[in-house]
Amino acid sequence: MKKTIATLIAGLFATAAFAQAPAPAATTPAAAKVEAKQEKQDAKAEVKETKAAAKADVKEAKKEAKADVKEAKADAKANVKEAKADAKEVKKEAKADVKEAKAEAKHAKAEHKAEVKAEHKATTVAAVTK
Repeated sequence: MKKTIATLIAGLFATAAFAQAPAPAATTPAAAKVEAKQEKQDAKAEVKETKAAAKADVKEAKKEAKADVKEAKADAKANVKEAKADAKEVKKEAKADVKEAKAEAKHAKAEHKAEVKAEHKATTVAAVTK
């Protein structure tokens, strides 16, 4: 029994020795510098890309804002033009109404004058015939 236990323990030690991973090779300072330099360049490139993308976004936003302003100005100009046309039409209608009212007043005045004249003639003829 002692032999079996000894064999088992020896087997465990043997497997443990083979199962260990080799110790990682220590990075040399030159390799570390190269790696750090590469990471720094990658970071710079990423920052550059981000800046370019942001700049493009800003440029696009400005372009859209200009287009919106231009469209708003065109709409305002069209509204002003329409309002002027409406005002002109209302003014024309008002002039026509004034002209019509003057004509009606003139006609009424002439009618009234004719009535007064006819009445005066009737009273004068009646007074003369008496």
